[in-house]
Amino acid sequence: MSLTIRAEPLTAEAFAPFGDVLEVTESYDKLINAGMCERYHDRARMDFGPGGQAGISVFRAVPRDLPYECDLLERHPEGSQAFLPMSEAPWMVIVAPDEGGVPGAPRAFLCQPGQGVNFLRNTWHGVLTPLAAPGLFAVVDRIGSTPNLEEHFLPVPFSVTL
Repeated sequence: MSLTIRAEPLTAEAFAPFGDVLEVTESYDKLINAGMCERYHDRARMDFGPGGQAGISVFRAVPRDLPYECDLLERHPEGSQAFLPMSEAPWMVIVAPDEGGVPGAPRAFLCQPGQGVNFLRNTWHGVLTPLAAPGLFAVVDRIGSTPNLEEHFLPVPFSVTL
């Protein structure tokens, strides 16, 4: 029997075990640029591990259709990974807790325009899943000489719907 899960709205509370939601909130930390810019300071628990440093990359991913069939989860044992959409196109985040070195029960979150996420180190997550073009994201993650990617192909894929 195949598993189908429903994507839920992305909220800071629901996503907290897996990472941080990066978005504008009701209160900002300070007003800068002669009062013309609100700064929402230090909103992610970034971790680049020993010997690593922050790097910024740009990803362009092919949009996916719903229902989405997920057969692969990955994690980054050496550092966190933040995804910041460079458009207001819809996208989805899939995560799972770790259960003895393999992904546990998956959850899916539907991101609203203006929402990014930061995955904590070692968080199982799905591949980049834009739901419309252009699928363009700035990604802040660990740059270093040690491997920072572990992939897990699921023996039984699951589907995600709205």
